[in-house]
Amino acid sequence: MNHGRIVFSQLMDFFPRRRFKSCVDRYRGDHRVRTFTCLDQFYCMTFAQLTGRESLRDIEACLRAVGPKLYHAGMKTRVSRNTLAKANEVRDWKIYRDIALIMIDQARALYARQPLAMNLKRAVYALDSTVVDLCLTLFPWAQHRRHKSAVKVHTQLDLRANIPTFVRITGGQVHDIHFLDHVIFEAGAFYIMDKGYIDFHRLYHIHQQQSFFVIRAKNNLAFSRIASRPVDKNRGLRSDQTIRLTGPKSSAYYPEPLRRVHYVDVELQKRFFFLTNNFRLAPATIARLYKFRWQIELFFKWIKQHLRIKAFYGTTANAVKTQVWVAISVYVLVAILKKELALKASMYEILQVLSITLFEKTSIKSLFSPDLHNLAQGDLHNQLLLFDL
Repeated sequence: MNHGRIVFSQLMDFFPRRRFKSCVDRYRGDHRVRTFTCLDQFYCMTFAQLTGRESLRDIEACLRAVGPKLYHAGMKTRVSRNTLAKANEVRDWKIYRDIALIMIDQARALYARQPLAMNLKRAVYALDSTVVDLCLTLFPWAQHRRHKSAVKVHTQLDLRANIPTFVRITGGQVHDIHFLDHVIFEAGAFYIMDKGYIDFHRLYHIHQQQSFFVIRAKNNLAFSRIASRPVDKNRGLRSDQTIRLTGPKSSAYYPEPLRRVHYVDVELQKRFFFLTNNFRLAPATIARLYKFRWQIELFFKWIKQHLRIKAFYGTTANAVKTQVWVAISVYVLVAILKKELALKASMYEILQVLSITLFEKTSIKSLFSPDLHNLAQGDLHNQLLLFDL
């Protein structure tokens, strides 16, 4: 990689510009646009995500401060906060959704052979949502409660690489269950869900697609036991049963047998009851699969802490969705960078380093060389010693 190019430009080498142009043309994003194109908008929003800018004025001030370096970053026009605000408001957010999905497919191909922390060759996905609270006065279109607005980010996460494979953004009033109506289920794949997704009509649809689900059962589940299998109680298991639903609606919605696994987590001192349509895996594997669902909670926590999706640069639905999709694109772009350059640094470390070196003329790979990493660790150790003194 050319050492004379700035880091931001090197990072954008991994961004599919030709595919992005196709997305822009599909929605006529650059129609009658003379200077500030959709690509310029994406670059500005990416800069804001990587450096943690707080507002449009903040973005404008920081980009103008680097002056001539903007041209070398690929931004060929001066950035105005009013221009960026209008672009976020009127340019179709689907442009950024489509390019994010293209990048997700690219990242999934790179991480396809990434091993899961258990001997399971099938794809494993976790489904969940996170809520971003908003001000009702500024975001009336996303009213969630009587005095509060919110945006929900419904996510399907590939647990092999912690990459979101499908995302849907709605107002906070939309229930999690409806996300299942938009998911395309892969035959043979596992879908891990919390009990908020209990809907036997939709679960039976997953079963008919020849996919598997592992979901936490509700306490008031009405069922009758058909058969029981022995379990190893030393591993926290209490029962492994074949059951049939007996509720008047649930039995009609899901007419076939289900598997019910009772597991006790000794560390948490908590009981779990899991339902699944897979009768081949060991009961301990079913319980362990559900534990992997926690990765999606960590993913939500991570993007809220390190990307800008809790404070928005615009108040319209289009501006909010644009910002969320750009944030997802940045996350996936960093994941692609990490894999393509075989970086051993964590996603957190990569983001932190990029945030302060975007306009430096150095090779990205050299930023994460073992010598520099050890030097950084030594500086941290010296700082700790000063605090001890």
